[in-house]
Amino acid sequence: MDDGKMKGYSVRPFRPAWWLRGAHAQTIVGRYLRNRQVLALHRERVDTPDGDFLDLDFARVDGVGWDTVRPGDPVAVVLHGLEGSTRSGYVLQTLRELAARGIRGVAVNFRTCGGEPNRIARFYHSGETEDLAFVVGLLRERWPDSPLGAVGYSLGGNVLLKYLGERGAESPVRAAAAVSVPFDLGAGATSMERGMGRIYTWSFLRSLRRKYAAKRGIIGDAVDGARVLSARTFREFDDAATAPLHGFRDAEDYYTRSSSAGFVDRIRVPTLLLHSVDDPFLPNGAIPHEAIRGNPFLAEGFTRGGGHVGFVHGKPWAPEFWAEGEAARFLAEHLGGGAGQ
Repeated sequence: MDDGKMKGYSVRPFRPAWWLRGAHAQTIVGRYLRNRQVLALHRERVDTPDGDFLDLDFARVDGVGWDTVRPGDPVAVVLHGLEGSTRSGYVLQTLRELAARGIRGVAVNFRTCGGEPNRIARFYHSGETEDLAFVVGLLRERWPDSPLGAVGYSLGGNVLLKYLGERGAESPVRAAAAVSVPFDLGAGATSMERGMGRIYTWSFLRSLRRKYAAKRGIIGDAVDGARVLSARTFREFDDAATAPLHGFRDAEDYYTRSSSAGFVDRIRVPTLLLHSVDDPFLPNGAIPHEAIRGNPFLAEGFTRGGGHVGFVHGKPWAPEFWAEGEAARFLAEHLGGGAGQ
């Protein structure tokens, strides 16, 4: 690498498992195949500047306590997707892959995703980068000698790319990987209103409506509760809840200002993009291919198959997960390994 630019990085090829063909099979079955065995994580609750809190889960690295990082050993923030958490299978798998390379993983639960409602009248959303900036600042203060990386999945990947684009060359995150990113939120919302997308949408909205109902007393008349509870599409929910709670004019304003497609050309740290063109959450035409190809700091890992956060290969009795391994390998390549690696 010269001056931080991407040069000669090669992503290992991905071939979908022969026994798990198709975007929906990779997306749905892949979720349940991942090892959800609980890791030895240490949870720390940190108060945010606006009077709320975030729950962070720190993973162990062999031979090092959860609160200890050797000078120079890398640290990586891990961000989950919509209605996920640090207990999602892909997050746990990423923490394992990072630890195997001597990288301390710190997984962030977005607000409302750590197991209990947050304190104030807001949730989380695809364009919220201030919470990530807050966590990055906390880790830089705690471990100033450690190179810092990040991995984001789906919604968390959109947050990560937007954050990197906003900060450009000044980003404290020195290398990153983003998986199955919904680069264009409006196009994704429209796509999810058709076919199988309606099934995925129903599942997500059921969870989101339940969270709203649990916080209705805190939110009060900041939103039209009837509209929120009757929402049947992402656009309806975002127009009724996400936009008014987070300072957007409406759903379209939220999508326009928060989509990472408008920020990828400004990223100035090595960043790996892992995405399948058959991702059922985003049409291929909505991927900002030209902007990605024009940015030398971005490495492409685009595949023909893999679904949304699927990328399952290997044998039926021993499935492997390509995206988590590639993300951790990329970070180790650019941050170095730690803890004896």
